Amino acid sequence: MREDRQRLDKWLWFARFAKTRTLAAKLVAGGFVRLNGQRTDNAAKAVAIGDVITLALARTTLVVRVESLGERRGPAPEARQLYIDLNQDNAALVSDPDKG
Repeated sequence: MREDRQRLDKWLWFARFAKTRTLAAKLVAGGFVRLNGQRTDNAAKAVAIGDVITLALARTTLVVRVESLGERRGPAPEARQLYIDLNQDNAALVSDPDKG
């Protein structure tokens, strides 16, 4: 794989969305992950900086943009630097009824 890309399951594990790489691969194989809006069931799918990943988890759906490729599974603050949570931006998409 190219240096500017990383396996999807590995990135999910580095970013701490799964406790193990095997569980990350099962998330992908189970159809719970979308990459740039396209459903993927291939854990080896290449992820690059700028890609948008959507995760359908048990009680929530997360939408994140890849900001960095991981080199290791580090502590949580280090893992949070690998992505930007786009769910926080959804509030800006809804217009305020008082202003319109």
